[in-house]
Amino acid sequence: MAALVVLYCSAGHGHHFTLCPLENLGFEWCPGCGIGRAIGLFMHGEVMESFRMHWLGIPAFFVIVHRIYTLSKRIYFNRITYHQYEQPQYINDH
Repeated sequence: MAALVVLYCSAGHGHHFTLCPLENLGFEWCPGCGIGRAIGLFMHGEVMESFRMHWLGIPAFFVIVHRIYTLSKRIYFNRITYHQYEQPQYINDH
């Protein structure tokens, strides 16, 4: 979820500081940077720009959101079933 927040807050059009070795070597297109920028542009509603940046950005966004949802649901239901079947502890006063 934090990565999606960072991608939403980043500027998808401009160049920025990056640790990407391909971009630091002067290549204009990197599959990793392109997909991150595409997700950021898609979250801002710029669908065509997102598709131009990287065509897998939009499907990747939905895969990431679906994965966050399924993991959150699993954690929530595991926590409920654990507390539901937890046995009370009795203290023996012998």
